[in-house]
Amino acid sequence: MIKINYQKELDKLIEKNTEEGKVPTLLLHSCCAPCSSYALEYLSQYFHINVLYYNPNISSREEYELRLSEQKRLISELPAKYPVNLTEGQYIPEEFYAMAKGYERCPERGERCLRCYGLRLEYTAKQAQITGADYFATTLTLSPLKSAEAINSIGEELSGKFGVKYLCTDFKKRNGYKRSIELSHEYGLYRQNFCGCVYSKAISE
Repeated sequence: MIKINYQKELDKLIEKNTEEGKVPTLLLHSCCAPCSSYALEYLSQYFHINVLYYNPNISSREEYELRLSEQKRLISELPAKYPVNLTEGQYIPEEFYAMAKGYERCPERGERCLRCYGLRLEYTAKQAQITGADYFATTLTLSPLKSAEAINSIGEELSGKFGVKYLCTDFKKRNGYKRSIELSHEYGLYRQNFCGCVYSKAISE
């Protein structure tokens, strides 16, 4: 099976839109400011972006609000060719726990994590459909600990379900993760040491 180079495919799409004078709208799910930093710096040159902060997996209201505050601050301070907006999704942790039931003992990057990606991406796809966005995507592919192939597979499946194009990405490419660390230092962003849920937090302690 041929492995897809998601960055090359994204390059082709951006080149095509640029040649045609198009600046599509993108609903970009974000888990936190550090993970969104590189994606926003990069994609805001080519898309009108609405950042969707939807993360019911985050283990406490305090942690949730801190990450949200940093997301808002980054958007307000980061230069962008096209304006970047923010939409806050619902914070209902019970949705995450219902999804995770029976998968509590799964290892990190296992089935529970895949289901969590699906939960957040499905909400994003629904909102993209409601708002009429041209594309939806997620910043989750930035993490070296997450499979871009698995995340993009979920996104493409949801694209068919909701009738909105999914923007396949692999933000790890072109030193995206390294750039996110540089931007985090530049803007003094809070960088958490766990993904968000109680299970990942327990491992980090």
